[in-house]
Amino acid sequence: MQLIQENPDLSAYLAADEVIDHHHHVVREVAARLAEESADSYVYAQAAYEYVRDTIPHSADSGDPRVTWRASDVLAQGTGICHAKAHALTALLRAEDIPTALCYQRLTHDAGTGHCVHGLVAVRFRGGWHRQDCRGNKPGVDARFSLAGEQLAWVPDARSSELDYPVLYAAPHPAVLRVMKDAPDRPYLWENLPDAL
Repeated sequence: MQLIQENPDLSAYLAADEVIDHHHHVVREVAARLAEESADSYVYAQAAYEYVRDTIPHSADSGDPRVTWRASDVLAQGTGICHAKAHALTALLRAEDIPTALCYQRLTHDAGTGHCVHGLVAVRFRGGWHRQDCRGNKPGVDARFSLAGEQLAWVPDARSSELDYPVLYAAPHPAVLRVMKDAPDRPYLWENLPDAL
């Protein structure tokens, strides 16, 4: 699949906003700690990915009812769904000048009924974009940071009307963000995520 930048200006994928708030002190502190232990930007990117994947539980896996959507809140509260974790990873990567995009998949809903939009990121290295899924591993899910071929949580099954969206967004998709901001708790959010973009 060919990934398509929504915005041709690469600087858009380094920008901060109310969601990807990489100038926030919480984001800066985590980024500085990870950068101090990293020899180069590739090592940093992998460390940031593993930090978000492994130390911030996916709220559906942990049963945490809180909803986070702003990157600094995800890092401070240590919880979030896939989209929130993607926001946190994007902020950590952009904090160290690594162009990062938000991207999406349409997957069968965990409840077994219908579909939902799943969030992940793409990082720019070696002249190309590489998708990464930091949602968190669990039995049946073994996502890893890789520039040599995707190792995502899920590969969409076209027979189940699942798909990869090729667009790389500089900011969270409005349909996803609106539901996240309006959700009183994670169960509500889980049932009201868009089923397509």
